[in-house]
Amino acid sequence: MRDLLKSTGRYLKKNVFHFKCSDFLRENDTGLYIEDYFQEMVYLERRRSERTGRPFILMLVDIGGALSVTASQAAAAAHKICTMTREVDIKGWYRHNHVLGVIFTETPASATEQLRTKVLSGLSAEDALGTGAAGLKLTFHAFPEKSGGSGAIPVDFELYPDLKRRNEVKKRPLTIKRAIDVIGSLFGIVLFSPFFIAIAVIIKLTSRGPVLYKQKRIGEFGREFTFLKFRSMYQGANDKLHSEYVKKLIREDKAYSGSADGERQVFKIKDDPRIPPIGRFLRKTSLDELPQFFNVLRGDMSLVGPRPPIPYELEDYSLWHWRRVIEAKPGVTGLWQVMGRSMTSYNDMVRLDLRYIERWSIWLDIKIILLTPFSMVSSKGAY
Repeated sequence: MRDLLKSTGRYLKKNVFHFKCSDFLRENDTGLYIEDYFQEMVYLERRRSERTGRPFILMLVDIGGALSVTASQAAAAAHKICTMTREVDIKGWYRHNHVLGVIFTETPASATEQLRTKVLSGLSAEDALGTGAAGLKLTFHAFPEKSGGSGAIPVDFELYPDLKRRNEVKKRPLTIKRAIDVIGSLFGIVLFSPFFIAIAVIIKLTSRGPVLYKQKRIGEFGREFTFLKFRSMYQGANDKLHSEYVKKLIREDKAYSGSADGERQVFKIKDDPRIPPIGRFLRKTSLDELPQFFNVLRGDMSLVGPRPPIPYELEDYSLWHWRRVIEAKPGVTGLWQVMGRSMTSYNDMVRLDLRYIERWSIWLDIKIILLTPFSMVSSKGAY
């Protein structure tokens, strides 16, 4: 009896209990992962690549766009593609019964044409779809994407199916957020209108040049927009000092303030020679940022969100830094501003932005908005 139980146990372990949880997320007829799970795998592979730096290629095969596909044809095409790929590659439906996806793990962008030739020739050799592979639409999406240095980021949205799902799930909260942005920015413009007038007059009386400072910044989905502030620097001040400072800070993520006093690293330059006394006051109180209400009203920014980076910062970004400029609209205030402001290191600032993105809710926005005036009054960490 004991031997019988042992043999039965071995049989069950070998033939039943060896299944992985992910096996239940595959279709029986095609062997492909279901749409939701495959899109989740695209997200996870992207996150893995951000941390390890190892590239991958997402191949999408538009079966539904080539012909009216039957279930047997889809299964045949899926089976053929599965036999042409490695065991470690991830196969599934990017869009069910319409777009088949394959994640080629740890594969550089340079392998794209080789993969295209291999797949098309394989499908042509064995007429899996009945009418040939000539009508198939194959697209390849390499991660990490090429940023082209500074400037707007060419975001490939096929690599971010999770963002589309998130926006659909949170459609109502995002609509409420936009309503708060419009109402809040209008209220801020009216409430601070005396400050707008007074600051404009003071800037004109104390220095030459325009009242407003316009700068290119990177917003949601890597799009470039014109960022507005009250001018707090001398007219014609060179950006090279700040550019070199920020680049060094990102690369080394340690203090660079022109001294070796061991103070905690800061994001903004202490005792910046480009800033007159009135500019220091405006920056310390954050009054120079009041014109950003117009950016919010225009839709470039939100009241709450990550800090919008300057294009030249992107040149030294790590892969994981990019999420903060792709996954959320930048804000006038945010976790960074209420939890240390300029006293926060660059990596810590990015981590705070990512924490905000991951935990975002209307209530979190309201909490940050309520904390912002206290941060402005205390001037803690402001330069």
